[in-house]
Amino acid sequence: MQRTLIRNVLCSRDFGSQHTVAGWVRTRRDSKGGFSFLELNDGSCLSNLQILAGAGLPNYKTEILRLHPGASIKVQGKLVASPAAGQPVELQADSITVLGFCDPLEYPLGKSRISFERLREVAHLRARTNTFGAVARVRNTLAYATHRFFQERDFYYFNAPIITASDCEGAGEMFQVTTLNLENPPRDPERKCIDFKQDFFGKAANLTVSGQLEAETYACALGSVYTFGPTFRAENSNTTRHLAEFWMIEPEIAFADLNDDADLAEDYLRFLFQAVLQERQEDLQFFNDRIEKGLLENLSRLAQAEFTRISYTEAIAILEKNADQFELKPHWGADLQSEHERFLAEKMFKGPVIVMNYPKEIKAFYMRLNDDEKTVAAMDVLLPNVGEIIGGSQREERLEVLERRIRETGMDPADYWWYCDLRRFGSVPHAGFGLGFERMVRFCTGMTNIRDVIPFPRTPQSADF
Repeated sequence: MQRTLIRNVLCSRDFGSQHTVAGWVRTRRDSKGGFSFLELNDGSCLSNLQILAGAGLPNYKTEILRLHPGASIKVQGKLVASPAAGQPVELQADSITVLGFCDPLEYPLGKSRISFERLREVAHLRARTNTFGAVARVRNTLAYATHRFFQERDFYYFNAPIITASDCEGAGEMFQVTTLNLENPPRDPERKCIDFKQDFFGKAANLTVSGQLEAETYACALGSVYTFGPTFRAENSNTTRHLAEFWMIEPEIAFADLNDDADLAEDYLRFLFQAVLQERQEDLQFFNDRIEKGLLENLSRLAQAEFTRISYTEAIAILEKNADQFELKPHWGADLQSEHERFLAEKMFKGPVIVMNYPKEIKAFYMRLNDDEKTVAAMDVLLPNVGEIIGGSQREERLEVLERRIRETGMDPADYWWYCDLRRFGSVPHAGFGLGFERMVRFCTGMTNIRDVIPFPRTPQSADF
C-alpha cells in the first residue's frame, strides 16, 4: 500500500493535496451535524492526525460509526487547514476502508488510564500507547545513533556469538544451553557429574554474558570493532534495574590505553544525547511533561558536559568524608554502591564522572594490572540520577600476567587458550567498554523500571510472549 506517514502529513501545509494514510483509531467523536472526528495514529510520531469523516461516505453508518479505539483503517482524503486550536491540519476523508474492527469490550487498551504494571501483562499491545510508542522511537534513535557513531569513526560492526563456553565475567551466573535429556542426563562415572561430552557441543555451553572476549580477537586484527547484541545474566534479581536478557554495546580498540577508552566513552555519550535531542523532540517533551520533570534540561546539559576524571582512591577518600550520608559505608577495597556513585555525580561534581583504577580484587581477570600491583586499569562512567552507565578497562596484554590473573580467579588458562593466543602472537595494548543499552534508554526517557524500555522483558519467573 502506498501511504504517507502521519508525521509527514502533520508537517505539510500543501492544502488541497491528496494523501493516503493508515493506522489505528485512538478516538472517535460524533457530531450532531452528521459527521465524525477520528484520531488516527500510525506509530510514526506521538501526535495523532484528525480525520474528518462525513456522513456522505457510503460506509458511514455501516462501518464508521462502529469504529472504536484499536480499529485499523486506511483513509484517502484531502489535506485542509484545521479550525481547531493545537492542530494545524486535518484530513478530509474521501474514502475510509476498515481494515480491522476492534471490540471495545475485549480490547485492553481503552480510553481509561492503564498502569505500567498492567501493560506488562499485555506487552504485545503496549506499543500502541503514547508512552510505549515514544519509548520505541527513542530506542530506535539511540540504536541508529550508536551505529552511526562507530561507523563514522571507522569501527567495524562485529557479531559476537550468542552461545559460548567462556564466562567473560567469571561470575558463573549464566544460562545453560543443552540438548541432553534433563530427566535422565548421561553421567561421568569417574567424576560423578553430568557428562557434557555427550552434549551437542561436546562441552558445557551457555548463553553469553558479554561479547567482549570475542570482540578483542577482531580488534587485534582490524583495529577497532564494536558489538551490539543481546546478552544474558541468570541473576535472580527482581528489581527495577535488572533484566535477564538485555542488549549491550561493546567497542574494542587496538593500540589504546585507559585514557583513550575514556575519551571514546565521553564522545559516545555526548553523541547519543545530542542525537536524541535533535531527532526525538516531541517524544522527549512528552517524557519531560508526563514521566520525569527536568528530563530535557538534564539531557541538554549532558550533551555538552565536561566529564570529571578521578581515581578510585580519590573517590573513596571523598566518600569516607561523607560516610554519614550512606547506608553502606565506603572503604578502600569495596566496590562502589549506587548511592556512592550518585553522590559523586549529583552532589560532589554535579555532572558526569569517570572513576578510574579500581582494586584488582573487585574487577575481572582481563583488566590490565597497574604498576602498583594493587589496582587495575578499569573505569566506570557515572551519570547523575543513574550512577554507572559504562564500565570498561584497558585489557591485559601481557601473557604471563593474564595467565596469573586467570589462575587467581580460580579458572584454568587452558580454557582460554585462544584468548591467550592474542598475547602470544603480536600482542598490542588495547581497551574497551560496555554500555547496557536498556539503561541508556531508561535514562533518556525517565522511565523508572527497566522492564518498560525493552519490548518483551525477560525476568525471573517471566518469559511470556
